[in-house]
Amino acid sequence: MAGTDTPTRTDAEADTHTAPDTHSPTDADACSPTDAARPDGRRRAAATRPARPPRRPRGSSRAAGLCAAALALALPLAACSADGGGDGRAGGSRSPAAGPAPSPSATPTVDPAAYRRALTGALGPLDGALRAVDDAHDGGPLGKALDRAAARADTAADTLQSAAAPDAALAGNGRLVTALRALGQDLRSARGSGGRCATSPRVELRTARSPQSIKEAGRALAAVGYDVTLRLPRTERAEHRRLANGALVRDGSRVGLGRLTVRNGTAGDAVVTLTRGGRTAFSLYVRKGSEATVGNVNSGSYAVYFTTGEDWNGAKRSFTRGCSFEKFDDSATFRTVRVAGGTRYTVLTFTLNKVIGGNARTSTVPPDEFPS
Repeated sequence: MAGTDTPTRTDAEADTHTAPDTHSPTDADACSPTDAARPDGRRRAAATRPARPPRRPRGSSRAAGLCAAALALALPLAACSADGGGDGRAGGSRSPAAGPAPSPSATPTVDPAAYRRALTGALGPLDGALRAVDDAHDGGPLGKALDRAAARADTAADTLQSAAAPDAALAGNGRLVTALRALGQDLRSARGSGGRCATSPRVELRTARSPQSIKEAGRALAAVGYDVTLRLPRTERAEHRRLANGALVRDGSRVGLGRLTVRNGTAGDAVVTLTRGGRTAFSLYVRKGSEATVGNVNSGSYAVYFTTGEDWNGAKRSFTRGCSFEKFDDSATFRTVRVAGGTRYTVLTFTLNKVIGGNARTSTVPPDEFPS
């Protein structure tokens, strides 16, 4: 009986996977008689079946591939020492000794002279514009000067914000930039609309906070050796100009017999104006808490306007603070009639403040529509 193939077991290890044991079944060859009798009586050699080549165990090719993969993975892990030799262990490499880390370069110091030049270049044009504000006359010229100075203040703030300042001047420079921006806003606000009820820009600037902030920033910079030369615009105190109670602001020809009395219970002085046919007949000044009377009013129908406020500006014929402009909805009619034994004429009384039982309504009037 022919021999049998012994089952083969192949163990291969790659990474952490183990190939399973593979067993091949035993192959047994068929047997034939070794000596077969021939008819002639001679013996013949037994025909022997050639032995079947051993069957390759299943999984052997897979195991060989895994072995190759394991070898390939192990080779890159062989570490080299500093002189090129390996230590024979995967992952046991030694890196060359690291040298000391380079020290950071020192921050360059800002040149104080360069910062002084930046201050001069930024504040010089603004100083000239503020001097022009001082020299400008009230009205249009002053308004234009304020606009130019406000633009210069904005430019100076932008320039100093981008300028490199020495460490000692950083805080003062930041305060100066903030104060310059506030100054630009205050200059524009002081300009106002220039209407009938407009406080003088110089009075408005007196209550502005930015000039004081600029002085404080200048002192902070001066303390570390940097001069801030800036001429701030002059200011004026608020005035309280008033006319005498009952004074006529404007007066036309009055030859009638009518009489008008005005009572002012508002919080400010008042000027009452009567117009006829689009023209001003007269204007009467009445102080707050007082009443005044004007006589000899001509017969006719009049529109009655009144304005209240503080600080009477005679040139503008208007108050400068807390202004209001109103008109009575109903007209005032004065008549002079001759009757037996005499003459009958109209006497009217207007109360400017609201009262219980009052029978007159008023409406707000735009300042530019108020008669001057």
